[in-house]
Amino acid sequence: MFILAVAAVIVVAGLAYGCGGEEQAVEGKLTQCDLTREEERVIVDKGTETPFSGEYYDHFEEGIYVCKRCDTPLFRSTDKFDGGCGWPSFDDAIKGAVRRAPDSDGSRTEILCENCGAHLGHVFTGEGFTPKDTRHCVNSISLKFIPAEEAGNYEKVVLGGGCFWSIEAVFDGVEGVIEATSGYAGGTTVNPSYEEVSGENTGHAEVVLVEYDPRKVSLEELLDTFLAAHDPTSRDRQGSDVGTQYRSVILYNSQDQKALIETYIDGAGGDYEKPIVTEVEKLDSFFPAEDYHQNYYENNPNKPYCQTVIAPKVEKAKQESD
Repeated sequence: MFILAVAAVIVVAGLAYGCGGEEQAVEGKLTQCDLTREEERVIVDKGTETPFSGEYYDHFEEGIYVCKRCDTPLFRSTDKFDGGCGWPSFDDAIKGAVRRAPDSDGSRTEILCENCGAHLGHVFTGEGFTPKDTRHCVNSISLKFIPAEEAGNYEKVVLGGGCFWSIEAVFDGVEGVIEATSGYAGGTTVNPSYEEVSGENTGHAEVVLVEYDPRKVSLEELLDTFLAAHDPTSRDRQGSDVGTQYRSVILYNSQDQKALIETYIDGAGGDYEKPIVTEVEKLDSFFPAEDYHQNYYENNPNKPYCQTVIAPKVEKAKQESD
């Protein structure tokens, strides 16, 4: 069992918990629950609950918050903070789960569930509450909380194959991947910095923690994508990125996962002229990288490295998976 050293990553498959009421189709995606009159006023008619009246404004139990209408995971408890406003405040959302739209008032930015369009609240920036400088101000009535002990339907694997910007960008586009997080693993230094890892003094590799729904994508399919995204026969080098921190490595978190990975690597060896040098190691700890490394490709699509190095890898991986 491994430790997420900076923040516990807790995810859940929304459909596992059900709506507790009648379900209806929502544009071929997930399902939608019947709502009470007050829930409909906020979630459908874009109303606002009275401040300090909601169930979750002062709630800090470990777990995740899902959409009240369709059970899609939206926010983690590790991103929740006391905004002093009377509504639940989060400085981040689960990747791809929350959509922003101009509010009808012409000044604010509304946030909605990406899956079913439920009104959640509004998002504000520039207030300085947390280093991420973002506050998702959410109506409690738009949410449902899932405690950590009831979570765990998603699985994880940690992959390293050169610069983590590229590997993260590749897996962000894979169906069934819930989130890809850049970080460091495989070394001895606790909570290392990017500069320390780059100096090759920590033993860590640049890696990506891939959280996925095994009902939608298998580990074997993820490994197919991983091999397509880098050269597994190149030791400590991917293109111009040279050093042990760029080694090809897969870090497992169970003996079953180890056996599957080793069998897969053995079988894939015949597809390459040179031997696969990908290391298979037990994951002891994963340290998320600094904020500016997260979503790097998405946030910097026009930078030369993104256009010349990352974009071709993303396109190649996409073609391999089609």
